[in-house]
Amino acid sequence: MITVAAALAAVSCDTPPSPRDPSATAARPLTEPERDLLYDAEQQLTRSCMTARGFRMWAVPRQPLPEDRDFPYVIGDIQWAARHGYGSDLEARRAQLRATDPNQRYFATLSAADQQRAVAAYNGEQSADRLEVRAPNGMTVGRIADGCTAQAQERLYGDLAAWFRADVVTGALPALRQQQVAEDGEFKTVVKKWSACMRERGMHYTDPYQARAAFSDTAAAKTVTAARRRQEVRTAVAEAECAHDSGLTVTAQRLDRRYDARLRDQYRDEVRSRLRLERTALLRARALLLATDRSGNR
Repeated sequence: MITVAAALAAVSCDTPPSPRDPSATAARPLTEPERDLLYDAEQQLTRSCMTARGFRMWAVPRQPLPEDRDFPYVIGDIQWAARHGYGSDLEARRAQLRATDPNQRYFATLSAADQQRAVAAYNGEQSADRLEVRAPNGMTVGRIADGCTAQAQERLYGDLAAWFRADVVTGALPALRQQQVAEDGEFKTVVKKWSACMRERGMHYTDPYQARAAFSDTAAAKTVTAARRRQEVRTAVAEAECAHDSGLTVTAQRLDRRYDARLRDQYRDEVRSRLRLERTALLRARALLLATDRSGNR
């Protein structure tokens, strides 16, 4: 049987093979299949570590609901809105997935002492060394530099501290970018046009966030009536249609690209570091999953 350690040894952490044309891929963000690959490899490494420490762990998909989408500014897809409204149907399915999650069900069967041991094995001992990074929003984010998740990321990315810093900084950029877009004068002007469009349809919302909030009550989503569901879909479709008619969709997309470019330039060292670490990790991930697949088919 080929072990995880042997698979990782096939790709040196210090001198990984280089792509044939590094310049063609160095600045390109990862594709969704590539992100899935890294996710699957990290899960495999974490599972192996937890097994070695006496606990079971099941792999779960990175995107359990492929049709789930994020609309940070306004729903821009009329067909999606007609099918999902504001996503109460998807929230119900997410709740069902949480209830049937094999990892949560397994954890619940453990004794209190074993639960503490499992958490320490997964996240690391509280007495272990910690890593801290200051995020772009000014908050200091910390993590324990121990445990199966830390070990998996260390093996996959080669440098846990560098990966943690790059992950924290770049991970904070989307929220910061969305805040900057929402505060942009041009965005606010077009939102007023969107609001006027909604009023013409008998819906009085100042902005898309207010419309979304009217249907985002998690407790209410558990018992959505047919009438409420119809109202949710009707409002979401109107939002998407008004976003198109008012120009809010294209304005938000354009401003999003503008602020994204500015932030990526402002934090270019961390952005480049993340891409470099991810591309190196892809080589290790492919070797790991290939070795795991071969060993499983024997």
